[in-house]
Amino acid sequence: MTALETRPSGPPKSALPAPERPIWRVIRDFSKSHLAIMGLVLLLTIVIAALLAPWITPQNPYDLRSLSIMDSRLAPGEVGFSGVSFWLGTDGQGRDMFSAILYGLRISLGVGLIACTAALILGLTLGLVAAYFGGRIDTLVMRLVDLHLSFPPILVALILLAVLGRGLENIVFALIIVQWATFARMARATALSERNREYIEAAQSLALSRTRILFGHLLPNCLPPLMVLYTVEIANAIALEATLSFLGVGLPATQPSLGLLISNGFRFVLSGQYWISVFPGIALLLLIVAINLVGDRLRDVLNPRNIT
Repeated sequence: MTALETRPSGPPKSALPAPERPIWRVIRDFSKSHLAIMGLVLLLTIVIAALLAPWITPQNPYDLRSLSIMDSRLAPGEVGFSGVSFWLGTDGQGRDMFSAILYGLRISLGVGLIACTAALILGLTLGLVAAYFGGRIDTLVMRLVDLHLSFPPILVALILLAVLGRGLENIVFALIIVQWATFARMARATALSERNREYIEAAQSLALSRTRILFGHLLPNCLPPLMVLYTVEIANAIALEATLSFLGVGLPATQPSLGLLISNGFRFVLSGQYWISVFPGIALLLLIVAINLVGDRLRDVLNPRNIT
């Protein structure tokens, strides 16, 4: 038998992209953690309750026609002037706290998802371009990232909102600016480890376009760690938005998130009316904890070292 006949057929293993874990194995490995399952169930419960808020809440807390000043600051379980029992009490304007929390969750989740998704797209694109082309482009992008990450995120957001003013669009824009650099650094680091692999060189030898190589070959192998970072950054975005709203520079009173609800009830805590601030705080805590539990488990499941 000649040497030519003994040569193995097909491309060498090193020329293939990193192995991907089938979705059923990801689900199986994820389900092995009872804590992660609890976090996922809690997160789904919160998301579904927030989406169904207009149908499962006893009132629209931001419809002035449904509010009564006679129901102001009722304790949990008390019956209001209209005969309605308020499970979690009411705030200073007579709004049902249960309804206000679910509506606030809708805004907090929406702001976090929109801002984090846009930051992911922007940072991922810049990180891939910097890693693939290198040279001056890489230097420019990374110097911007280093400069950006040298400032505390809340300071950057405060400066932007001081210039732009309060509003839903402005706070989403501020969160995008705060978070894009984190995604860009992660995308560049991941892309650098893949850029010189043989499957990228094979794609280049086939004269494929740079766009196809970037987004058709390099991008899929950079997504797993970025998806883990994405879940963590959603929680960070929600927490940062709540902090800004609590400080009075985030969302306006007509679009209250959980942070603004906490701020509205803070002045009543010392007078014993704790529920106005505590219950939205508990809802915010549960939401962030649930997201982090899911993200931590995804980090372990999608770790390339665990892929066999």
